Amino acid sequence: MHKEKINRPISGYTMLLALFVLIGLTIFSFAIMRVPIAALLILTNIFIATGFFFINPNGSRVLVLFGEYKGTVKHNGFFWTNPFYVRKRISLRARNFDSDRVKVNDKIGNPILISVILVWKVEETYKAAFEVDNYENFVKVQSDAAVRKMAGSYPYDSFSDDHSELTLRSGMNEVNDALERELAERLEIAGINVVEARIGYLAYAPEIANAMLRRQQATAIVAARFKIVEGAVGMVENALLELSKKKIIELDEEKKAAMVSNLMVVLCGDRDATPVINTGTLHQ
Repeated sequence: MHKEKINRPISGYTMLLALFVLIGLTIFSFAIMRVPIAALLILTNIFIATGFFFINPNGSRVLVLFGEYKGTVKHNGFFWTNPFYVRKRISLRARNFDSDRVKVNDKIGNPILISVILVWKVEETYKAAFEVDNYENFVKVQSDAAVRKMAGSYPYDSFSDDHSELTLRSGMNEVNDALERELAERLEIAGINVVEARIGYLAYAPEIANAMLRRQQATAIVAARFKIVEGAVGMVENALLELSKKKIIELDEEKKAAMVSNLMVVLCGDRDATPVINTGTLHQ
């Protein structure tokens, strides 16, 4: 299996100086009427002039001679190499890919909209140039496949009291780590290094969004009511205990039941209580 190898070409400045010397010799040959030599020097000048190239920082050139891989130049600068080399440009910069929002089904079958944000860069130029047809399109397709697979492995949310199950909404860090590992495995064949991968957008599909919103609201209301009732029971219990301890009033079981009922209504009601002034006895 072929791997990337580093090619160190000749400095372009050295060959540029040699080219200037040959140009001077060519002019001198014409001056002394040595036409055959001058013609040969012209061809040599053209040959040398087509071998110059430069590489910017975080750039590279993959060199190929008649279908044979000759190495990769990763050093930035001005160089000269065999003009017959095919020099394929590959950027080594980190790139950002924000995928389109795709509709998929989560683990329990709910349709959701999800997208992924991927930061990647080419790590091994040989694989990027020759192992896949188009490495940029390969990144897009594999990102889409990975996010579809990941979304189908987890439910969007959990509506039960048991929150041990990992979900897309609550376990964002764990899900992002799983997505990053999945993408790293898929893109390794193209020599791509995954710098970061995370979910960029996550929501229910429009056709069920309203229903799921009402379900979430109902769950929140039930949880809030549970806390309210739990606190009200404690307050009523404490009130009865304090009345009995301080002997403020003696209450029989019937009066205790009436007091408990009234306090629970006041404490658990979703509206402010309206007081009623009783000017008679306790039983009137």
